[in-house]
Amino acid sequence: MNNLTRSQTRFLRGLAHGLKPVVTVGNNGLTEGVMAELELALNTHELVKLKLRGDREQRNGWIDSVRDSTGAAVVQQIGQVCCLYRPHPEKPQLALPR
Repeated sequence: MNNLTRSQTRFLRGLAHGLKPVVTVGNNGLTEGVMAELELALNTHELVKLKLRGDREQRNGWIDSVRDSTGAAVVQQIGQVCCLYRPHPEKPQLALPR
């Protein structure tokens, strides 16, 4: 699901603008609990904000790990906040533009 078009990315960034981070990755990194919470959030909301505490290299590594393990697309990353999108496998809630 990492292949979003430019217009889809723009659309999702607009939707994500008003969202608050629902999952925070702290000093312990990507624990099982964090990953379980992220899976639940992606299944429930499809579009989520993730707050990452750590230095730039750590954050980039965590984002790569999250993207690979969840199959979510990275919509945007600004500083310590990252927006992820993964459509629900059975009932997608968001209708993306083409």
